[in-house]
Amino acid sequence: MAIDVRAASVFDDVAAVVGPKRPDASVCWCLSYRLTSSAENRALVGPARGERVRELVAEDPAPGVIAYDGDEPVGWAAVHPRSDTSFATNRRIPHVDDLDVWSVWCIRVRPGHRGEGLSHRLLAGAVEFAREHGAPAVEGYPVDNHGAKVDLTMAYVGTRALFERAGFTKAADTTSVLNGFPRVVMRLDLRKPRSGRMLVRS
Repeated sequence: MAIDVRAASVFDDVAAVVGPKRPDASVCWCLSYRLTSSAENRALVGPARGERVRELVAEDPAPGVIAYDGDEPVGWAAVHPRSDTSFATNRRIPHVDDLDVWSVWCIRVRPGHRGEGLSHRLLAGAVEFAREHGAPAVEGYPVDNHGAKVDLTMAYVGTRALFERAGFTKAADTTSVLNGFPRVVMRLDLRKPRSGRMLVRS
């Protein structure tokens, strides 16, 4: 399977992965953590959420990356500077230091394409996207589930093992719990040069 990871710069492709089946339905659209204002997050309902994503997709940098199988969008990873997300002020997930890190907070694979290793490709693509935009480090906030099964609706944050396989190391504990599992801060330092990069196309 030839998977290509690109910047999420096409709204219809983002909608195909994280949008609702009905345009008027209220779903997350991966905005819950992306918006810095909880009031704005609550106010955006139905089609307004999709329109907000359309605005974000038009910005530079894009709000994440999309995995493609040929021309078909099959997965999504949200990645952006932490300062532009609610993690900037989240009291349950601590700041390790004052580094201007980027955050990866959602990894989603479309039904019919799960179990093919796409989460690993998406995380690698998100890291490379952040690297190409000058990020000094990337953080994730996955569950530390010790191999136990995570409910599919909660699996978007990833697992500690997923991030460890991508080279991340645990940087801190949190007071956040999801699906009964504690979340941890996983950090990957990007200030060291690395060979064999996987380029993410814009």
